[in-house]
Amino acid sequence: MSLSKKNPFHHPSFTLKNRLGRLCWSFVYVLLFRPSPRPLHGWRSFLLSCFGAKLGKKCHFYPKCRVWAPWNLECGNHVGVADEAEIYNPAKIVLDDYATVSQGAYLCGASHDVDDPDFPLIADEIYIGKQAWICARATVLMGVRVEDGAVLAINSLATKDLGTWVIYGGIPAHEIRKRRQNDTLLNTKQI
Repeated sequence: MSLSKKNPFHHPSFTLKNRLGRLCWSFVYVLLFRPSPRPLHGWRSFLLSCFGAKLGKKCHFYPKCRVWAPWNLECGNHVGVADEAEIYNPAKIVLDDYATVSQGAYLCGASHDVDDPDFPLIADEIYIGKQAWICARATVLMGVRVEDGAVLAINSLATKDLGTWVIYGGIPAHEIRKRRQNDTLLNTKQI
């Protein structure tokens, strides 16, 4: 039985440049990012920036968080990404000012086209708005916009856009209630 020349299991989904960049980033992650002491957020932000991440002021990336492709990451000011959070970003992922991604949360920026016999990789952007919170072990799928102030509750799955200042939970996520709007952080001169 001969395999098709288009067999996706025999061809990489990413360019050689992308794969080499991720290889270099993996070495830096293992040797310099991951073992760095917890308070050294500036150091980890610097390392991400060296690999093309666009970061605002005072971003807090904890040492056990994982960023798949720093060059596809854009963050506003005062963003927090906790330990064990994973940002899988073959396409651009944006975390706006004061966005929080908690422990074990997963931002999944790609999948595969299950209806195509070649099973190609497909990717789309994710946007996490100002003061939005992705709670522990919650998952945001590709193409989803989490608008300003939205909350995705623990262990929930966002398959569609989440509205402004609303709390969502469940699988798939559904509206639980409105969230009291808090513009205090955004109106300060800390930024």
